Amino acid sequence: EAAMLAHGIAAIDLLIVNLYPFEEMLGRSAPFEACVENIDIGGPAMIRGAAKNHADVAVVVDPADYAELSAELGAHDGATTLTLRRRLAAKAYARTAAYDAAISNWLLRETGVEAPRAYALGGLLAQALRYGENPHQKAGFYRLAEPRFGVATARQIQGKELSYNNINDTDAAIECVAEFSPERPACVIVKHANPCGVAIGTDLVDAYRKALRCDPTSAFGGIVAVNRKLDASSATVIAGIFTEVVVAPEADGEALGVFAQKKNLRLLLTGSLPDPAAPGLAVRTVGGGFLVQSRDAAVLAEGELKTVTRRPPTSAELEDLKFAWRVCKHVKSNAIVYAKDGASVGIGAGQMSRVDAARIAAWKAAEAAKNAGADESFAKGAVVASDAFFPFPDGLLAAIEAGATAVIQPGGSVRDRDVIAAADEAGIAMVFTGVRHFRH
Repeated sequence: EAAMLAHGIAAIDLLIVNLYPFEEMLGRSAPFEACVENIDIGGPAMIRGAAKNHADVAVVVDPADYAELSAELGAHDGATTLTLRRRLAAKAYARTAAYDAAISNWLLRETGVEAPRAYALGGLLAQALRYGENPHQKAGFYRLAEPRFGVATARQIQGKELSYNNINDTDAAIECVAEFSPERPACVIVKHANPCGVAIGTDLVDAYRKALRCDPTSAFGGIVAVNRKLDASSATVIAGIFTEVVVAPEADGEALGVFAQKKNLRLLLTGSLPDPAAPGLAVRTVGGGFLVQSRDAAVLAEGELKTVTRRPPTSAELEDLKFAWRVCKHVKSNAIVYAKDGASVGIGAGQMSRVDAARIAAWKAAEAAKNAGADESFAKGAVVASDAFFPFPDGLLAAIEAGATAVIQPGGSVRDRDVIAAADEAGIAMVFTGVRHFRH
């Protein structure tokens, strides 16, 4: 203080800092050296020092706070209240924590460290949500410094504000539809983060109708994702029933005109779809901590399939098996998917036993056929995918009883021989992938 007085330097009571744009560099996929150059050193140090001294100093790190700060200064003769300074200090520490987390996670990824002794998770608020999964829960949507293509990077073109459940379900829909190359039009319908209909078709209209046929009841109020540009025809059929969110890479002017008539429908355009094989992390909170794992980026290669039954799958069955396996990866465990002609026809999701999942999927296929006016269950002549091995033959027998002709599953059960024997006895084909797709 004596030195400040001697030099006529007034005490600092306000600090405003905008950090170097490190996160922006990550978003641009800038070279390593450019990212390092944009790591701010002095800025975080000043912010932390001012935040610690918030009893006397107001620290501002977000331009969104400038208006409130200006009003406060005007109301208090150039001073600020302790209440505001404490709130700004909390925000300042959150900002430096998110900034450091972005740097740390980037360097960990660059150096290949998989399980560091300390792990930081940080993001910037993308949207304050009205509530969470339920109305009594508080929630916000945060964007990572280097977001994966998807719901966090999508542009909302129209409709009501996205809810917590909308965002969660839309993410599930985008990740599932991204499994299918845009060379073949694909459509995914999601409800409660589970696919209730998935199909590829000759065009998006065909794909949507086939996906909807799987479970039209559950599709009401669902999320629809497609892997190609929306046009007037596809927009018209999708808008034909109540849909919460529609997401696509692009939409032409005529499609936008169709959706504009549905004011509450939320339309999101992603520009690109995520790469299902790209590495990344998945994080989940648990009581007192959180779990971090690499995301499930396993993509089926045809050469990895192993036929374990006497009868190999036909070429048509093989195509449907690969399709069903891609869908099954995105269904909550225990998961069973019946598929036929490039479309899901029955999905059993989230069951505690695999045999129950198989029975529910078969029942769904029978109901779908009934709704469509078909003479027999869609499970007849369908293939079946199981996200994990059959621990007993019972789940397989349920699929056989429903009319399935081929099965794809990871294998690896101590009772694989019994399951294979049951398949051989029924004359169906079965292939092992060697990869499990649990999803919880």
